[in-house]
Amino acid sequence: MLIETLDTARDLGRLKEILGVMVRHGFGDTVRRMGLADRLERAGQALNWTHAADLARVEPPVQVRLALEELGPAFVKFGQILAGRADLFGPEWIAEFEKLHSQVPAVPFDALRPQLREDLGAEPEEVFAWFDTTPLAAASIAQVHRARLHGGTEVVVKIRRPGIADTIHADLRLLQRLAALAEAELPALKPYRPQQLVREFARSLRRELDLAGECRQAERIAANMAEALPHIVIPRVHWAYTRERINVQDFIDGTPGGALAALTPEAGFNRRVLAQRGAQAVIKMIVEDGLFHADPHPGNVFYLPGNRIAFIDFGMVGRLSQRRRDELLQLLLGLVEHQPQAVADVLLDWTGDAQGLNLGQLETEVEAFVDQYHGVPLAQLSLGQMLADVSAILREHRLGLPPDLALLIKAFISLEGMGRNLDPGFHMATETLPVLQQVVRHRYRPEALAGRAWTALRRVLATAEQLPDDLSRLLRNARRGHLQVGIELAHLKRVGDQIDRSANRLAMALVIASLIIGSSIVMTVKGGPTLFGLPAFGFLGFFGAVVCGLWLVRAIWRSSHHRDDD
Repeated sequence: MLIETLDTARDLGRLKEILGVMVRHGFGDTVRRMGLADRLERAGQALNWTHAADLARVEPPVQVRLALEELGPAFVKFGQILAGRADLFGPEWIAEFEKLHSQVPAVPFDALRPQLREDLGAEPEEVFAWFDTTPLAAASIAQVHRARLHGGTEVVVKIRRPGIADTIHADLRLLQRLAALAEAELPALKPYRPQQLVREFARSLRRELDLAGECRQAERIAANMAEALPHIVIPRVHWAYTRERINVQDFIDGTPGGALAALTPEAGFNRRVLAQRGAQAVIKMIVEDGLFHADPHPGNVFYLPGNRIAFIDFGMVGRLSQRRRDELLQLLLGLVEHQPQAVADVLLDWTGDAQGLNLGQLETEVEAFVDQYHGVPLAQLSLGQMLADVSAILREHRLGLPPDLALLIKAFISLEGMGRNLDPGFHMATETLPVLQQVVRHRYRPEALAGRAWTALRRVLATAEQLPDDLSRLLRNARRGHLQVGIELAHLKRVGDQIDRSANRLAMALVIASLIIGSSIVMTVKGGPTLFGLPAFGFLGFFGAVVCGLWLVRAIWRSSHHRDDD
């Protein structure tokens, strides 16, 4: 039970506060249905139902957003994560989640000083040649101050709010327990996978609390960009002053991403070039490197002289495995090059284990969706909108994307919006296709193929080494009656269709062979009707064999051509 397993009286008080906010924002019925009100009262913590109907007339998405804002940093961050889950929530929900912001009143510097002194080993005025006690910006987890090193380098000092880690960890404990209870008591919430969402959120937020980890991610991305895209700037990290609760990076003196009016030719900016370079950078991060800035909104982007682009704030970073990148590559190429079967295959691989899924219907809808863009010029495609529409199809089937892909789609949509704001003629699909094709060529170079073959061979050899032990354990379990066999038939209909087609072709091949052999025998028999000077039945047999053979060759060619397109 949730209340019986709370760690401290503080957790119990926080739970009462959370439920009180839910009641005040119109979710009293949900609190009752989960049985939380009665359990809280038995623990001596009665809820105040006086204002339970205060926001009853407000639309549910607005109610949820207001409740999250009132509940504080962890819940605001949770809402921001949900803003990227277009595969789970409709447009009206996403629009409200996107209104959540982390701007909060700054912590007075006197309250920061003891923690700062502990992390730096001295007063900030001694460590830095100059330190501005007035914050440059303040958010829910940290706030930023400007400073200058003794060598003259202008820097920003990001300082984690004192006590925020304890507050967030306590809220995460409650969120995880509430999610488990909600999934058990409210079946309607199961398609939204509350426990999985909270686990994903908890991992992201714990990483964001580690300010040194943020810098390590920034340096990895900077190294990836150094040679290929030198016009992309990532602030340099000053590790001598960087800890878990504080980091120090170069100050970026540029034009903020939202100040588009300042990006004029007179100031030396080419907005089309900026849009292209921003797209190239994010596509490289996602498709080639597998490590990308997951929140490339205008507040995290600066434009510098020479049409350079600086990315800051790597607290939210997405990661993609090599396998996932290959699948994404197939999906994007399928969208851009109008290959509906390729898109459907990837989505079915991502969601094929869902219970009660109508695979045929999903495949048909995806094929119809992609096919509607057939013949549309590349420059008229909105790749971000296409990804959003794919998410909507999955949402209609109560399917969710793998967590590592939700951030990616959000990043793509944000990026395309920024590109169009910079240059109304910017087309994400046009910029994406050459990069995707280059990555494909790189993936299939002889040395790359040899490297993957060697890796696969090493895995096979390693597996072979373990095979005797595995077989021994298998036989031992079988003798003890502990052997269990599970069979999972994924995409059974498609497999059955393929088997039917193969069987039909095999039968046709046997018929052709029989016609050829029979006709050859008939040709040797004297007498009987003739056609063109040849035995009529033998001639007709050969003619039928030729027709059937042409049909068989055409069927095989179409099937092979279809696979190549995918």
